Amino acid sequence: MSTTGIPFFPPNASSVATEMDLLYLFLTGVSAFFVILVAAVVVYFTVKYRRRHPDQVGADIHGSLALELIWSIIPLVLAMIMFGWGASLFYRLSRPPADSMDIYVVGKQWMWKVQHPEGVREINELHVPIGRPVRITLGSEDVIHDYAIPAFRVKMDVVPGKLTTMWFTATVPGTYHIYCDQYCGTRHSGMVGEVTAMEPQDYVAWLAGGRGAASSAQSGEQLFRDLTCNTCHLPDGSGRGPSLVNVAGSTVKLADGRTIVADDNYLRESIVNSQAKIVAGYPPLMPVYQGMIGEENLMQLIAYIKEKGGGSGDGGAVTGEPPGG
Repeated sequence: MSTTGIPFFPPNASSVATEMDLLYLFLTGVSAFFVILVAAVVVYFTVKYRRRHPDQVGADIHGSLALELIWSIIPLVLAMIMFGWGASLFYRLSRPPADSMDIYVVGKQWMWKVQHPEGVREINELHVPIGRPVRITLGSEDVIHDYAIPAFRVKMDVVPGKLTTMWFTATVPGTYHIYCDQYCGTRHSGMVGEVTAMEPQDYVAWLAGGRGAASSAQSGEQLFRDLTCNTCHLPDGSGRGPSLVNVAGSTVKLADGRTIVADDNYLRESIVNSQAKIVAGYPPLMPVYQGMIGEENLMQLIAYIKEKGGGSGDGGAVTGEPPGG
């Protein structure tokens, strides 16, 4: 099924768009059916059981167990279908495939700043290949925004102080709208952009034409050195801070006895507020970088930690006392 030709639907251009539309139409259809059914029954009973003379008294009605079971079970089944279908779709949209291509987006009043892993940068534009999962890591430099691509049926809040992610697989080449779906200030309506879905070979050619800048991981590596993080976070763990090798995605034991998964938000928090979660076995020596490192630089550090955290050079990932310890 395709809803591309339906005028009140945006283009259908991602792997989940059709299922999202079907779920929406199912919810709308079921709701409309019961609204019409209840309204029709109310009108029918109003006419059929109206008082025909002033002294008329209605008959006692003792109810029907079978009827009550029917009008309880049928809505329950329909509600469970809606819940199960919606939960399944939500679960898939919240877990990007392992082979997703990473792109970093920073929202700022009133623009979208994009950086591809190869180093290519864009403003209010996004180029992606079709047929390949793309994971967008989102951060905000000021207020809450919302990154929405209606043609792909995806959107995600962009929240100050944390990182959020969304993913999609574009299926149809073309140019589609990007909107900010969260009121973010006086020029909110102008915070728009375009995503261009391209054939893989065209995307490779476009990417090659824009190369020249350092990749996200390379920029992060330079920051890692500039902040002298490599003096504390030694690969073998003998430094004043924990080793950053292979920590991204691992389980970290904290000084208070808790364990936590070193996901993107843990890495970010460990950089901007190093005292929040101290790794077991290490003193709280690392300075706090809140307000000293911009959102783009934080994403670059995290990209370096995740991509080159396998023991090359300075170590690679934050485990409670991240870069700059």
